[in-house]
Amino acid sequence: MGTLWYGGQIYTLEAEYEKVEAVYVENGMIEAVGDYQTLLAKFKHKVEKKINLQGNTMIPGLVDSHLHLIGHGEKLLRLDFSDMNSSEEILQAIQRKIPFLNKNEWIIGEGWNENQLTDRKIIHRTELDLIAPDHPVLLKRICRHAVIVNSKALALAGITSDTLDPSDGVIVRDHDGTPTGYLLDGAQELIFQVTPNVSADYLKNALKTSIEDCYEKGLVGGHSEDLAYYGDLEKTLTTFEEVVNHNRKFRTNLLAHHSIIDELHSKNRNLGLFVELGAMKIFADGALGGRTALLSSQYKDDPETNGVAIHAKQELVGLVRKARSYKMEVAIHVIGDLAFEWALDAITICPPQPGQNDRLIHAQILREDLIERMIGLPIVLDIQPRFVASDFPWILDRIDEKKIKYCYAWKTLLEKGIACAGGSDAPIEPVDPLLGIHAAVTRKSMYDNITYYPEQCLSVFEAVELFTKGSAVVIHKENERGIIKEGYVADFTVFNKDIFTIPHEEILTTKVSMTVVDNTVMYENISRQKQEA
Repeated sequence: MGTLWYGGQIYTLEAEYEKVEAVYVENGMIEAVGDYQTLLAKFKHKVEKKINLQGNTMIPGLVDSHLHLIGHGEKLLRLDFSDMNSSEEILQAIQRKIPFLNKNEWIIGEGWNENQLTDRKIIHRTELDLIAPDHPVLLKRICRHAVIVNSKALALAGITSDTLDPSDGVIVRDHDGTPTGYLLDGAQELIFQVTPNVSADYLKNALKTSIEDCYEKGLVGGHSEDLAYYGDLEKTLTTFEEVVNHNRKFRTNLLAHHSIIDELHSKNRNLGLFVELGAMKIFADGALGGRTALLSSQYKDDPETNGVAIHAKQELVGLVRKARSYKMEVAIHVIGDLAFEWALDAITICPPQPGQNDRLIHAQILREDLIERMIGLPIVLDIQPRFVASDFPWILDRIDEKKIKYCYAWKTLLEKGIACAGGSDAPIEPVDPLLGIHAAVTRKSMYDNITYYPEQCLSVFEAVELFTKGSAVVIHKENERGIIKEGYVADFTVFNKDIFTIPHEEILTTKVSMTVVDNTVMYENISRQKQEA
């Protein structure tokens, strides 16, 4: 017995702006698409349920190709600074939290970004000491490549003026050599090692909270990297297995950080129908916000550095070789152009097996020669269009404008035939895919509403493809996901507006009417429920 979907704009994405009147589904798979009356007549003895879209717009289910699901849930549950506009506002939020805590309990907050603060200030440890002397404080920057901590947290981690910078990070210091509390990339690990371990219940609550929010934003799945950050691999795997497969259908592909690969492959785990293991994750560099993305030239606003290499070049080759020993693809975090170059070198030296492809994540700062070199290689770029909105104009202070032509150059990449998938990197950026689609189409900064490099704007169709076909291609699911077509999974995102025809600015006010996974309605807008009634 099956379900007949009809009564709205149904875009298949098989061809540009192609629409059908109806979709017939059995056992979570699309059996046929076409005219409503034709399908009704053909399957009249099998149609058990008819769902009227009531004029809403259905597209293939949106999938975020790069996020941190548990981390996104943590951001929703913790202090969230991502919408705060001054350092004083952040300090006040911390102060309001203190009366509800036990003595010595950690205060952990997420999402501060000095570039959106009116005072553009990086808070000093002494300011945190004044308001929270009895609590270790940990404030994670929006990029998660930098943190600010207070003196109590530094003391717990044993960080003093005599502590040397790790090879993959920086302990920022005052003029006298005293740590300021601002730690970049690998230096963060010194703090993370002394933060309390989280419970299984905490992880489950964070993941449930995250997935529920993803449903509300129209996401049917995501490629998530969480496995190495919560102290116990088995506990984290069990969290995904139990939460996703028990009443929360969500197409989940898990990237695995290189540090836990040996342990992961020592297990023989069946994670259920909706969870699968993906590529091995490697960080090649840091982030632009803290000037730790690895560039081929010095930073425009800090000529003393060109960023941080998380691994020496030969170490990076060794990690790719390790993945190949397990017949795995790699997913390499590369923001700077030198990091990207090293990643290409490593993949060239240790190519994937026939039929496999690696993914290079972010790919923000590129050069023409790197783009040309990629053409024809088994590589998919995992891009985050929302970074255009959040990084401009301050990125122009970091990167010489003469070199910006091939940075954030999504249109150029697609025109060169380079496969791209679309994600958010939540909790770094908001998980809402409509924000990513809008950013890809308009390239407008959230700070000044200026369109930056309009020649790189995508069409709405191209932007939606990133989160549908692109997310399917990168994990070899292009023959079963990302299109509304016979033989494909019945995963749908339904909007209250036709995002392909409305003015681009209306994309931001579009609402999700339904999110459907495996032909199961996982989220339905209350206003639509009232219409049905």
